[in-house]
Amino acid sequence: MFDSVRDDLRATLEEIRAAGLHKPERVIGTPQSATVQVTAGGRPGEVLNFCANNYLGLADHPDVIAAAHEALDRWGYGMASVRFICGTQEVHKELEARLSAFLGQEDTILYSSCFDANGGVFETLLEAEDAVISDALNHASIIDGIRLSKARRFRYANRDMADLERQLKEASQGGARRKLIVTDGVFSMDGYVAPLREICDLADRYDAMVMVDDSHAVGFVGPGGRGTPELHGVMDRVDIITGTLGKALGGASGGYVAARAEIVALLRQRSRPYLFSNTLAPVIAAASLKVLDLLESAGDLREKVAENTALFRRRMTEEGFDILPGEHAIAPVMIGDAAKAGRMAELLLERGVYVIGFSYPVVPQGKARIRVQLSAAHSTDDVNRAVDAFVAARAELEG
Repeated sequence: MFDSVRDDLRATLEEIRAAGLHKPERVIGTPQSATVQVTAGGRPGEVLNFCANNYLGLADHPDVIAAAHEALDRWGYGMASVRFICGTQEVHKELEARLSAFLGQEDTILYSSCFDANGGVFETLLEAEDAVISDALNHASIIDGIRLSKARRFRYANRDMADLERQLKEASQGGARRKLIVTDGVFSMDGYVAPLREICDLADRYDAMVMVDDSHAVGFVGPGGRGTPELHGVMDRVDIITGTLGKALGGASGGYVAARAEIVALLRQRSRPYLFSNTLAPVIAAASLKVLDLLESAGDLREKVAENTALFRRRMTEEGFDILPGEHAIAPVMIGDAAKAGRMAELLLERGVYVIGFSYPVVPQGKARIRVQLSAAHSTDDVNRAVDAFVAARAELEG
């Protein structure tokens, strides 16, 4: 049977390569940092890393590593169980309490990833008589999570408040019992920030709840790093926040839902990814607690990533690159053609800058780009070297 399937799969893979959509995996032989050592999948050697979600540079922070070592000795390697059987340790409860306090929510529940967190919310909270209204550019995990629920589905154009209101009206006129608006706090392919104050105003007007996936914001967006609800002054108006421990908060893995107490309580009883997945490894929980300690005095790191972002965006604009507007550390350099974006990434790697070309289906057809991500770990010289490499790579590509 598989012989015929193998031929089909090989043909599909060849189509992906021919279209310039193949996504190679480069192998690095060092810890995640501003500089990494590429060992396979590209020119071997030390390169500047401008494609990680390591916004605050904490993935290899010595205090975080020390906390992880201590946790291994104290809590062991893994739980070998789910939470409600024998998979809950004190360190898990402590992290949930700390995240709740940090994000200004009543309670928090941990998941093995934010993908699982988003996969566990909608099916638990919404039934066939309910409605979910989702931004068109929301993360794949939100889209997949919504598909698991029986709720009616409405979609509004990215950050378009007039369209959101139209969808809310339609949901209300259709007799929806519960209405849930869901949006990314920061849209990962564009670096655009959701207009949460306006979203909350519409939610109040149409008696809807608000959910924000703030994976690309918590830790470094907002005056205290509490994410887009803090940035927009609506921390008390957002009902559900999902996020990850795998980006600015240390870069490992794990996710969470921070929300109203009753929502979290129901998730503990009925959320399938929570009930049927192993507990977050205690070493990650303990290291994440250390990250939260560091965030209390991380103002300098937040300032540094903002400075690096402003410098990169300004210089790239001056050099004539098409870079999407904004202030977020995600700085997409628009290329358009998928094969051209992939080739540009290869040329940049040859010049010591590690970035990735993004193409369909990650982004729409014809919207291929190189997503540059700035970090507090980058020096000013690192940023300037990256821009110079873009200029040189473009010259070779177009020469």
